[in-house]
Amino acid sequence: MTVVFLERVPVSLRGELSRWMLEVQAGVFVGSLSALVRDLLWEHVSEHMRAGAGAMIYQSNTEQGFEMRFCGKTSRRLRDFDGLQLIEIPL
Repeated sequence: MTVVFLERVPVSLRGELSRWMLEVQAGVFVGSLSALVRDLLWEHVSEHMRAGAGAMIYQSNTEQGFEMRFCGKTSRRLRDFDGLQLIEIPL
C-alpha cells in the first residue's frame, strides 16, 4: 500500500494522481501500486508540484516495514538514524 500527502499543489496534479490512486481526503491519496508505477508517479509529482510539498509512505522490506519520501518545503524533515527513518519537527 502507498500513501501520498500533497500540500499546495496544482489541482491538475491531484487530478492526474487520482487516475492511479483514491483521494480519500483533499490531498491524501491511497493505492496499491507496483514499485515501478510508484517511483514513476513520485518522479512526476516531484517535477510538477511547483511551490507545493508532498510526502509518500510505502511498504518496504526494512526494519520499520515502510519507507518515506519528502519533496518540497514541508513543515517536517526526514532524518535517517542508523537505518531508521524518523521525522524532525523544527522549532
